[in-house]
Amino acid sequence: MSLFKRDPTKKLKKAYQQKMESAMHAMRRGDVRQNALLVAEAEEIRLEIEKHG
Repeated sequence: MSLFKRDPTKKLKKAYQQKMESAMHAMRRGDVRQNALLVAEAEEIRLEIEKHG
């Protein structure tokens, strides 16, 4: 029964949102390098989400 199945992308989506928020804060602090690293990590998570969805 799929009613009780967990969504495998839910955790990934949350991680993606957290990475993007951290990247935004890094950019506001002026830390461009950290922002670029966080956005790259978020992009990898987004690609993983697309694989599942």
